[in-house]
Formats: sequence, structure tokens, C-alpha cells
Amino acid sequence: MHPQIYLASRSPRRCELLAQIGIYPKVMAADVDESPAPEEVPAEYVIRLALEKAKTVRAMLGDHEMLPVLAADTAVVTEHKILGKPADRDDALAMMRQLSGRSHKVLTAVALVDTHKRCSRLSVSHVTFRQITAAEALAYWDSGEPQDKAGGYAIQGLGAVFVSHLEGSYSGVMGLPLFETAELLHAAGIMIPHIKSS
Repeated sequence: MHPQIYLASRSPRRCELLAQIGIYPKVMAADVDESPAPEEVPAEYVIRLALEKAKTVRAMLGDHEMLPVLAADTAVVTEHKILGKPADRDDALAMMRQLSGRSHKVLTAVALVDTHKRCSRLSVSHVTFRQITAAEALAYWDSGEPQDKAGGYAIQGLGAVFVSHLEGSYSGVMGLPLFETAELLHAAGIMIPHIKSS
């Protein structure tokens, strides 16, 4: 398969999700400052970062490369507060206490940038956790899974046992909403293999 896009991420999860729909990208990660701007709301934050990642890689490629660049950014949000990747064990355990027995939002923005235009889409999902005991939270941290995950958990891994309800996009919670991604690809003239275009 010839790559049709660049992916501005080294996330194996995002590559796996693209492969699920028959898209095999070239990978080139973008190094951008992920600090929220003052007074920036979560939806604006993830859209801005997704676009910045895509634009950064697009600029690195130069005019000789015509393939568009896809990027995404995910934020776990509770009480209007963005929960990023845990800094350490205590931070991860604090996140688990915040999420335990409650619902939170997962916002994932996906952006596609080419030489002529830039587009983005936003996926919003609502995830509910069952009550999590302190011992479970500690065991989960010790598994190693939460260390590089937004909100300190992975729905596609061991973290799935905490999820009692999901309303929205499972792939969006993983980090790349495939419905919105397919919309962007279709608008750019990139067809999903085996899916007839209407």
C-alpha cells in the first residue's frame, strides 16, 4: 500500500486505527508546546493542538511533498479541567479519584492540512467510570499502562474494566475518531478502501 497521508504522531494506537480502515500513513511526529493558553476552553485547545501538529509537519515537509498531513489531539475533561498525562504515581492516583464513580468528557480533535487548506473536526464522548478502589488504582498504575495516557487511562487496555458506560466514539476515546477522520479524508479526495463513495 502506498501511503496517502502523513500522520503527525508516533502513537501506535493512531496507526492501528488508521490501518483498521485501510489507511497506512508515513509517520512524522511534531514537537509542539501542549500547554493550554490562558482562558482556553478544552474544545478550542484540542482543535488548536491538532492543527498546530499538522501544520508543523506540513512545514517540515516543504513544497516538494504533496501528501496531506493528519494530526489529532485528545483531552480528558472533568469539571472543565483538562487532565493531561500523569506526571507521576501520585498524579495518576489523584486522576483516578477524580474519575471514579463519575462521568467525564473525552474530546478528540482531528485535523488535515495540505498545501492549499486546513480542516478539522471535533469528537466529544461521555465516559462513565464505576467506583475504583484505592488498591485498584494503585495496581493499575503499577501495570504501567496509565503513564503516557491522557487522563491516566487507556480504554483499549486494562482501563476498560473501569468503564461502565460510553456515549460517543470508542475510537475517539482511543485518540483518533474514525468517523470524523473518514470525513476529512473523503473531503480531501482520499477514499477508504472497500467503501464505495456515495
